[in-house]
Amino acid sequence: MQMTAKADSGRFQSGAGKYAAYLETPEGRLRCDLAFANLQDFLPLPQTTRPLRALDLGCGTGTAAVRLARLGIHVTLLDSAPAMLDSAKRMVQEAGVDGEVALKHGDAAQVANLFPVGSFDIVLCHNILEYVDDPSAVLSAAAQVLRTDSTGKGILSILVRNRAGEVLKAAIQAGDLAAAEQNLTAQWGHESLYAGKVRLFTAESLQAMLMEASLAVTAERGVRVISDYLPPKVSRREEYERIFELERKLGSRPEFAAVARYIQIIAHHSIGSSSKETRP
Repeated sequence: MQMTAKADSGRFQSGAGKYAAYLETPEGRLRCDLAFANLQDFLPLPQTTRPLRALDLGCGTGTAAVRLARLGIHVTLLDSAPAMLDSAKRMVQEAGVDGEVALKHGDAAQVANLFPVGSFDIVLCHNILEYVDDPSAVLSAAAQVLRTDSTGKGILSILVRNRAGEVLKAAIQAGDLAAAEQNLTAQWGHESLYAGKVRLFTAESLQAMLMEASLAVTAERGVRVISDYLPPKVSRREEYERIFELERKLGSRPEFAAVARYIQIIAHHSIGSSSKETRP
């Protein structure tokens, strides 16, 4: 199967160090911690005959992989940037979970050619669809390697930049009303970490892509609803736990999730699917 969905791996290769440093900031920690907590709410039940298998597309420095491996899940990391894989390898080894983790160099667009159909119980697409040429193609390929059989369904976790969050960022953080108005319909935003552009999504556009890939929504969450806009008197580091707990509550409520900086959707194969929000 031929697809044109290749990500620009050059900026990730040169920016691996910057990304690792970003994940140590309160903003980076919140993005990772909230996304993983949301994912954990819907993880498949452990199998008695074999360990659960997960695939992390565009794995970055391996933060999510370490957490999954500590739950006894076997994780395959796929990234097109060798520098990111090197960082992930170091993190996995330092955490002592390298026996549960496999690293593979490759492009997310070709995932359906790299692994057999239905290979994984869990597939992560966290902050990768923003950077590929054809996010629909990557999503469809991810769906092909996601398990669905008589023993249960696998889950796909997607995390993307929310267009509505860019509107609030421009208005509240920068005080730029013209940019806020422009962002109402913008397809692309600015990525300060890599000094490039990043694709913006809406919940509706993401749901349309899921339908094309024969996937159904299990749950929707907002990630970083208010943390970016707190006044300076609130220390993001000292009040981290309180901010995290408040973000979890806000992110699960649709009226607040709609304006979060990131949209997270947990999805599954739509054939024979059950209703949305089947687990707490």
